[in-house]
Amino acid sequence: MSKPKKDNSVDCIFCAIAEHLVPASIRYEDDEIIAFDDINPSTPIHVLVIPKKHWASLAEVPVSGEKLLGKLLYCCKLLAEELNIADSGYRVTINTGKWGGQIVPHLHLHLLGGAPLTERLSMYTEVKTKAEKS
Repeated sequence: MSKPKKDNSVDCIFCAIAEHLVPASIRYEDDEIIAFDDINPSTPIHVLVIPKKHWASLAEVPVSGEKLLGKLLYCCKLLAEELNIADSGYRVTINTGKWGGQIVPHLHLHLLGGAPLTERLSMYTEVKTKAEKS
């Protein structure tokens, strides 16, 4: 069993990237946040912006994290300018929880761009009970 890290995260791939234990194509880094290319991009430009502090999702962020949330969003704006997608347009998303499409349990923002995106964010899967399926 892995030992908890100082921030109580255990075996978190994004924490490992933030600690430079796992290689990543880093776009930006400071004491509080790190931004890196998604290894499975859904658009030509797909950057993940994360806090170095481990919060499993947006739902877990305390009031004291408000300023850091703003910094994460502002980092997306600056990266969009640096990556030359600010003028053509881009999308910033946060997936929260299983039904929100979150895969990695560490708060992260997706900066998406480099191609025209549709208005529709995504399809949803309708959940049906056994009785409804019959």
